[in-house]
Amino acid sequence: MVSWKEEWKPLLLIVASFLVIVTLPLEWMQQGQRLENALWESLYLLRWYAQEHVILCLIPAFFIAGALAAFLNQGAILKFFGAQASKWLSYSVASVAGTLLAVCSCTVLPLFAGIYRMGAGLGPATAFLYASPAINVMAIVLTARVLGFEMGVARAVGAIGFSVLIGLCMHVIFHREEQKKKAIQAQLPEAEASRPLGQSALFFGAMVGILIFANWTEPASGTGMTALIFSLKWLITTALAILLGIVMVRWFGFRWQYLAMIALLGAFAFALFPQVPLVPFTVVVVALSWFLSRQEGEMGTWIQTAWDFTKQIMPLLFFGILIAGALLGRPGQEALIPSHWITSVVGDNSFQANFLAAVAGAFMYFATLTEIPILQGLMGSGMHKGPALALLLAGPALSLPNMLVIRSILGTYKTMVFVVLVVLMATLSGMMYGYIF
Repeated sequence: MVSWKEEWKPLLLIVASFLVIVTLPLEWMQQGQRLENALWESLYLLRWYAQEHVILCLIPAFFIAGALAAFLNQGAILKFFGAQASKWLSYSVASVAGTLLAVCSCTVLPLFAGIYRMGAGLGPATAFLYASPAINVMAIVLTARVLGFEMGVARAVGAIGFSVLIGLCMHVIFHREEQKKKAIQAQLPEAEASRPLGQSALFFGAMVGILIFANWTEPASGTGMTALIFSLKWLITTALAILLGIVMVRWFGFRWQYLAMIALLGAFAFALFPQVPLVPFTVVVVALSWFLSRQEGEMGTWIQTAWDFTKQIMPLLFFGILIAGALLGRPGQEALIPSHWITSVVGDNSFQANFLAAVAGAFMYFATLTEIPILQGLMGSGMHKGPALALLLAGPALSLPNMLVIRSILGTYKTMVFVVLVVLMATLSGMMYGYIF
């Protein structure tokens, strides 16, 4: 006898696949070479992502995630994010952490995986997952300048508030699992810090600084503090890398001979390619990875854990980006789903318009800050302010590649609940904002 309680997933997959196949609008997709465009758009988007985000965004994030496991004991994570931690403390830290990180929905994934596997509660972890890509300072300032002050304020308030609400909802929905986790953590002995807080703060601060400044985006205007920082971004990144190397040698057991070799290789690469900072940056990353793999203890654990995250997350991201590119294409380009389909249904402040904007944003991939000029163009084409905010709150925090990786960490059911919460809250906030303004 077939047990449908166990076989419903394969059955659902077969039925869904059949329905997709028999309803494929092949005649329509042939018009204008839409299938061919979708193929090229998927490849162009993947290449662009690899060129712009893997080395400068993802790899530093993998190193930080690996370092969390290697150098911070579990007690340090549980103190702020654990099931027994103060809810006020854990949600406050999780919701505002994004102000320090200019990361996209994919770059945040290794950091989320790191704190969750170290024992962070589901609520604070998902609050951090939502808030970090949505609330960085540059994005809020640019939103206010380009899309209007009220839109910038609404984005900031919505991102922080929704991160807490989403985290609390996830905690309540999966309360039984969280209670079990709390009981287990209560039996753990309080771990002593392996090194002083100041040393760890310098170590992680230098890595986070490298992640931030290496990805500092050129502002629209050539004046102001952000423009000055952009002009100095590689000088600041180099200084932070030197600080990181000194801290590693002085307090973390990294061999000074290895640091000297890395510095020489980086200097040589810079001398050969002074106008292409990405080359020496890449050389330093590769050299650091190699020399870390030659050491035992914490250093060896660091690179091994970072590599484990890379193996789990990178293939899913690339696959998701290919699918997203085939469906929606790059900004300004056509793929399987015509862009006018989206703009034609978001011209008012109805529930349908806000919901479709939130869903479209949830599946699209937005690199950090790119959502703002895209929305500017959509609003210029007639998009209502309500759906614009809905897309703004759902888009940077989610994407198809992001969902695939979250599923590998949380499982299918928790991921579906998280996505539904983000879409519904973005929808309702868009309607409220559109009604007020």
